[in-house]
Amino acid sequence: MYINPNDPSSRPAVTVPDLRRMKTAGEKIASLTAYDASFARAMDAAGIDIVLVGDSLGMVVHGSTNTVSVVLENMVYHSRCVAKGLSSALLIADMPFQTYASPSRALDAATALLAEGMASMVKLEGSGFVLDAIDHLTTREIPVCAHLGMTPQSVLRMGGFKVQGRGSEAANSLLAQAQQVEAAGAQLLVLECVPSVLAAKITRSINIPTIGIGAGLDCDGQILVSYDALGINSGHRRPRFVKDFLKGRDSIEAAFRAYVSEVKSGEFPKTEHGYN
Repeated sequence: MYINPNDPSSRPAVTVPDLRRMKTAGEKIASLTAYDASFARAMDAAGIDIVLVGDSLGMVVHGSTNTVSVVLENMVYHSRCVAKGLSSALLIADMPFQTYASPSRALDAATALLAEGMASMVKLEGSGFVLDAIDHLTTREIPVCAHLGMTPQSVLRMGGFKVQGRGSEAANSLLAQAQQVEAAGAQLLVLECVPSVLAAKITRSINIPTIGIGAGLDCDGQILVSYDALGINSGHRRPRFVKDFLKGRDSIEAAFRAYVSEVKSGEFPKTEHGYN
């Protein structure tokens, strides 16, 4: 099929099963966050595979110190806006804090994000009781992306944004959690701020694709907050895994294209973007 790089609508839509095929084929998955239609349109044109409407909007859009203040209505609104800018990329929406505290609450929230927010998949943080919510959603035909490692909605308990999985006990626990979320039905897994060696081991140990953010090169794909990828100062400390793709380029779309190219080729992330 001919794909016109100047016409994003000519690119086949990325589906949930495509992600597993990409992992099997060794094709890296390029992902970014978006919160509005204009940025989404530029990402789609640049060839992004996954666009995540992250609850990071609480920090980079709303100006909060964490993501806990984001509510379901915020996520539905921004997801619907982003959906209107996409032709090909797969749209995932974050489940906000405590909206999946029980399976029934999770079903209500996920239904709103798919039906009203026009998302194709929802993302939940953590394991433990979250496994019941993952199972409840996936058995009702709602695709789920899990999120392990540094989970921003747990920042109050963790005492800050800290690398997770250091030391043999913590590493073994995180590996077990990854296997558990896969068994519960998750079809994708985000690993955030996890030692690179551990992230590589997890990626080899499960059949679903892994998407890393501060988790090294060996994940099946990468994601960044779009504002970080553009060097925009959001008022928060710049993580070590961030790279400014707009620097030296003349447009936002060019920056997104550079990001896609470097993720696909394995040029990004480099060793210095990960953790030991």
